[in-house]
Amino acid sequence: MLGKLLPLLLGLIGLAGGGAVGYFLRPAPPPAEHLTDPAGAEGAAEGDHGAAPEAHGAPAAADHGAEGDVTSEFVKLNNQFIVPLVTESRISGMVILSLSLEVKVGETETVYRAEPKLRDAFLQVLFDHANTGGFQGLFTDSANMSRLRRALTETARSILGPGVLAVLVSDIVRQDS
Repeated sequence: MLGKLLPLLLGLIGLAGGGAVGYFLRPAPPPAEHLTDPAGAEGAAEGDHGAAPEAHGAPAAADHGAEGDVTSEFVKLNNQFIVPLVTESRISGMVILSLSLEVKVGETETVYRAEPKLRDAFLQVLFDHANTGGFQGLFTDSANMSRLRRALTETARSILGPGVLAVLVSDIVRQDS
């Protein structure tokens, strides 16, 4: 009989121990003022669908003036740019870049509508930069990166107009083969 009760008893002890640990290690409840905030309570109850767009490449606000008004937005282009490095008619490596555009408020949709044309023009600038040796040696040198950003910004302005304030290189990696 003890052989049948021992596994049951050990299971109950494990269950009680796990419950006690879970009780003592649970997260702290939210502050009381958060629960009385109507926007916070509704957002939490509805799953807060408004917080997810940034994960999908939506713009982030920047450049808050003294009054708190927003003058520009950042628009992250959805895919990375892959640039092959060619040496003596052979691919010797590649550079992978992620780019974002700083645009005036309200220009985000314009960027997304023109993204295919923008990507094509950016790739041409990146290929030209690679062909002139811009990604060789100290490719992250300040003068070299400034020249690349300036060329990308001029290209973006030629397509989208003066609403483009700057092109930002958010990630850059070179892989040599």
